[in-house]
Amino acid sequence: MSNSSSKGFVVGITGASGAIYGIRLTETLLSLGRTVHLVISNAGWRVLKEELGWNVSDREGVLNEQFRGRPGSLFYHPVADIGASIASGSFRTEGMIIMPCSMGTLSAVANGSSDNLMTRAADVMLKEGRSLVLVPRETPLHAIHLENMLKLSRLGVRIIPAMPAFYFGPHTMDDLINFMVGKVLDSFGIDHALFRRWGE
Repeated sequence: MSNSSSKGFVVGITGASGAIYGIRLTETLLSLGRTVHLVISNAGWRVLKEELGWNVSDREGVLNEQFRGRPGSLFYHPVADIGASIASGSFRTEGMIIMPCSMGTLSAVANGSSDNLMTRAADVMLKEGRSLVLVPRETPLHAIHLENMLKLSRLGVRIIPAMPAFYFGPHTMDDLINFMVGKVLDSFGIDHALFRRWGE
């Protein structure tokens, strides 16, 4: 298939707080019929356990349970699998989103360190000129964090901090989570109805 949606997206979930963002993004892409190549760092698995109460002893099993029943296709790649398809620029994808993105992962991407599949896949996006979106979730930020984000922004990386808005009148936590996921989808021009836009 030659249409862009067939190429799929890489989604990375790191050890930053806010694992639900990456889970909701994956759920939404799959519900839209998209293909998702999912990479979760070891620290990301710990956050899934701590924040969402996941039993992560059977990683592939819990992912199948969480994401089943959606029309899209999910491919899970262990973070240590540096030989996975998404580690090569010859494997075509539409882009990559790391959501949430820890400052450690952001630093590794900014400095070209690709010692695991997460950072290697991000490096592929940069070298192939594909879309890369990072959703950092950290506060406060010090100068190194800011310098790394500026460096990546100058390379064309989209930095979308996990800063939900309130102008649309959110009533639940889900409203705030959906807003952030919607902003990421907006950056790829993907239609959605996750939040009410200003003026609507």
